[in-house]
Amino acid sequence: MEVNVKWPKFGLSLLVVLGLVSGCTGNENGSEQENANVTKIHTKQEVDQSIANESREKVIKIKEVTDVRAVNTNKELLVAIKVDNFDRFQLKEIEKKVKTNLKKSYPDHKIEVSTDQKMFFELEKLEGKLHNQKMKKQSLQKELDRIKALMKEQP
Repeated sequence: MEVNVKWPKFGLSLLVVLGLVSGCTGNENGSEQENANVTKIHTKQEVDQSIANESREKVIKIKEVTDVRAVNTNKELLVAIKVDNFDRFQLKEIEKKVKTNLKKSYPDHKIEVSTDQKMFFELEKLEGKLHNQKMKKQSLQKELDRIKALMKEQP
């Protein structure tokens, strides 16, 4: 009595290969920007944040950028971006690309762009305060000056 042992081994290996192939097809285009969360700040404040809101939408469309934070005054726009780990080798080029795109859209504003994580978190906190309407025009300017001083300290 001879039993054919090849079929169970072949069937098991086929199931393993199919499981691996189907598990790896979740995000075929590799874009994580679909999950990016762009928070808009209310514009019924002393300082209109519509420029910051528009700039967030423009910057998040750049393929290297995974997340963005922005705050503006009447004459300044501060933007902090996060990039994918694979793009970290080109931080300066990405910063320059973002800055030139924003300069074209907002020539009247002084634009500062940073890829530093500390700046990102500082702008995120400031956005939260603005979102909760806990900030006046003078204190916003003080916070922006403090963040700009931190930006100048970065290497």
